[in-house]
Amino acid sequence: MSAPTAPRNAIPEPDHILLQARNVEFDWSNLPMHWIPGDPFTTHVLNVLHLLLPAGEEWFVETFKEALPLIEDEQLRDDVVGFIGQEAMHANAHTGVLVHLEEKGLDPTPFTEQMEWTFSKILGPRPLTGLREKNYLIERLAVIAAIEHITAFLGDWVLNAEGLDRAGLHPTMLDLLRWHGAEEVEHRSVAYDVMRYFDKRESRRIRTQLIVTPVIVWLWVRGTRFLMRNDPELAQWSAHRRKPHLTDFFAAGKRGTLPTARELGKRMSTYFTRAYHPSNEGSTAQAVQYLASSPAAQAAER
Repeated sequence: MSAPTAPRNAIPEPDHILLQARNVEFDWSNLPMHWIPGDPFTTHVLNVLHLLLPAGEEWFVETFKEALPLIEDEQLRDDVVGFIGQEAMHANAHTGVLVHLEEKGLDPTPFTEQMEWTFSKILGPRPLTGLREKNYLIERLAVIAAIEHITAFLGDWVLNAEGLDRAGLHPTMLDLLRWHGAEEVEHRSVAYDVMRYFDKRESRRIRTQLIVTPVIVWLWVRGTRFLMRNDPELAQWSAHRRKPHLTDFFAAGKRGTLPTARELGKRMSTYFTRAYHPSNEGSTAQAVQYLASSPAAQAAER
């Protein structure tokens, strides 16, 4: 079974923690296609994470490796090393779910190959030198900071989403989501601090998020449509029923199996305030408390 959620602010917030990768493994052998019973829509909305994250997080790792030699602040360097280790492990864990989907008859590669192309060709290294090379690196770091804001508040949401427990989510998948969410909360400030280390201007930060947010929403909608359309267990459904609708999203929000539109808008918009800092999104203490009781993380410790 998955570990219970730890109450927010149950213990005092630590000043700073040493980030570490946890060598977790998950057994997907008994995971059903619809791991939220009777709810293929929400299952596939959350499955989009597995489509987007492996290529994205591998790109995070390569970009931070490029930035690391330029960082002279010792504590920030340590944070980046920990961030790289955790993101590499996240990519590996979500790849395991993709293998499971393919074994169930849903081939994810048409979508995941597009993501790999996007991160390697559009956002990958370019033959630049000097100031242009450094500026391009900072642009990519700003993109990562913007994405990490989204993953941080979603990580906080999943740690506190009692609706997932009520829905009877498969315990292994629930542990994956909360383990990953907890580590996103744990390292939520790193990408932002790295971006600000190189560029403290507000203009780049806000401009980048204005681009990143609609792109992420668009990719998420595309991913959900792809999964619903190609799910072999929904083959008998009509084309209209297999197509995701806003009413499905609103209903899931009411059940607590997805964030509500209002919550998403509120959490997303905090990034645009001058007082923003990721440390205000979620609780490190809660994240660490979950990681101490996560079945996968405990198994990794053993």
